[in-house]
Amino acid sequence: MATFDVAHINVQGQDIIIVPLDREPTPEQIDGLQACATSAGLAGTVCPVWQEFGRIRFIAPRPWHPFFQSLTWPAICANINKKLTCNW
Repeated sequence: MATFDVAHINVQGQDIIIVPLDREPTPEQIDGLQACATSAGLAGTVCPVWQEFGRIRFIAPRPWHPFFQSLTWPAICANINKKLTCNW
């Protein structure tokens, strides 16, 4: 079982589930996080974020890139508002 702190937010009518991670996730991990979030009743798209060489990296739909590029790590952490527990 794994537990993740997440920021479940709504930006311009879009539900976004930001999942801070230690490193870049595999496609399978992203699919697993999305399935887990859906199972937990969280609406929206899972968007993993991580730090690499002092920069924020993310996986998100292209139209959301300007939003994610404007984020700082402290801003992401300040918006953590839920825990997501996955049975894997």
